[in-house]
Amino acid sequence: MTDITPQDQLQRGQEITAEHPVVVLGAGPAGLTAGYQLTNAGKPVIVLESSGQVGGIARTEVRDGYRFDLGGHRFFTKVKEVDDLWHEIMQEEFLRRPRQSRIYWNDKFLEYPLQGMDVIRKLGFVELSRCLASYAWAAVKPKDREDTFEAWVSNRFGKRLYQHFFKTYTEKLWGVSADEIRAEWAAQRIKGLSFFSAARAAFFGNEGNQIKSLISEFNYPRFGPGQMWEQMTADIRARGGEVRLNAPVTRLRVDDGSVAEVVAGGETLYPSHVISSLPLRTTVGITEPQAPPEVRDAARGLRYREFLTVLLVIDGEDPFPDNWIYIHQPGVRVLRIQNFKSWSPWMVPNATDASIGMEYFCFEGDDLWSRDDEDLVAMAGREIEQLHLARADRVKFGFVERVHKAYPIYDELYAERVQTIRGWLQTIGNLTQVGRNGLHRYNNSDHSMLTAMRAVDNILLGTHHDIWSVNAESVYHEEHRENEDPYRTSPETPAMEQPLASER
Repeated sequence: MTDITPQDQLQRGQEITAEHPVVVLGAGPAGLTAGYQLTNAGKPVIVLESSGQVGGIARTEVRDGYRFDLGGHRFFTKVKEVDDLWHEIMQEEFLRRPRQSRIYWNDKFLEYPLQGMDVIRKLGFVELSRCLASYAWAAVKPKDREDTFEAWVSNRFGKRLYQHFFKTYTEKLWGVSADEIRAEWAAQRIKGLSFFSAARAAFFGNEGNQIKSLISEFNYPRFGPGQMWEQMTADIRARGGEVRLNAPVTRLRVDDGSVAEVVAGGETLYPSHVISSLPLRTTVGITEPQAPPEVRDAARGLRYREFLTVLLVIDGEDPFPDNWIYIHQPGVRVLRIQNFKSWSPWMVPNATDASIGMEYFCFEGDDLWSRDDEDLVAMAGREIEQLHLARADRVKFGFVERVHKAYPIYDELYAERVQTIRGWLQTIGNLTQVGRNGLHRYNNSDHSMLTAMRAVDNILLGTHHDIWSVNAESVYHEEHRENEDPYRTSPETPAMEQPLASER
């Protein structure tokens, strides 16, 4: 397919007028950022959201006065313009909160980052010696092929450490055996770290600051991340823009290389430009005329991992002080447990209850996803007792929230499929994809927002930002080192913390 420059794309779009507004698909962080930036510039915009609530997978659920942050969202970024935007929107409602996360393994908490004496106490001398011996063997033995995640990690950390801290968590996260996950994904997510370097830093210090540390504090809206998206929505509307809820987009009609019509909620809109945070699979599926067969095949091949949160209100004190803990323990299906009061005291309406989120990863339609809410609440209660964190009979009540397409899956063919779709998208001059699912990239909120900001720059200023290159590196946004540029564009998942999941 012929490459089309951003300037070509701009020339294909109509002038932005009330009759031809910019139409934004999706009211998550990326879509709302686009709407906010456009109305701030005085441009007409319509944001379309399929559900009845803004925020996408970063929304805050409210039940009986209890607020639940789906997935957990620490507001920290190295991108100054995103940080400035957050503070512009939230102002005094942006709290400074302490950061704490730990690993729960073998009925014990392990500090993260690793601390030498804590590792000795928790693993014990015998097990620590076995891990070191396993690492030493991996370092000297002839290397087998590294086609899989299991082989890649075992060759670098040793088989025993892999089994303790990588295998169980990763398989629960992605829903497949670790020997089916491609090594390329491991190489991207666990870059530049070995067991020896981590252990050396834990026991003898981080000489020369070679190992990055994690932030100790982060910002957080007083009433959860949804407060930010609700304020953005109010600001968009106050400036004359529209945010339409319960308005799923059902058709994009393309004519002469441009989106000529957007059909949503039974109404046809005539956009000047379209900024879409819809999943690539959805965008391809609703376009008329149909995309070429190879593009439709590529879109159908993109895979996603869903997750659900069982929200428990427990009578009594918080079971742990962390924002969340990672469950590296077989025998339970829960992967991560949040403590919402540690995010903000205003998330819980009283001082006598604990409010937690038990996170489970699944595929839409599987046994976990399809289970009755009552059964899921009962299972979560059993598991939190099995983990010795709280008694099941202290659970006062619970809710279940399911999140569709939460995590784009990086399988062995995803890059090729995305490239095929991207080539086709370049033939549609006034359509720009942004955000996590819009680019099929594991972006956090800050980089999702940055993709939208760059898209608006291209439309209003005629800049040539390549949206697909935003957050293309593999450096975690909560890591830092001395003399590092604090505003460099950096991605979502930490090297050591990848097996602990991402901090969205």
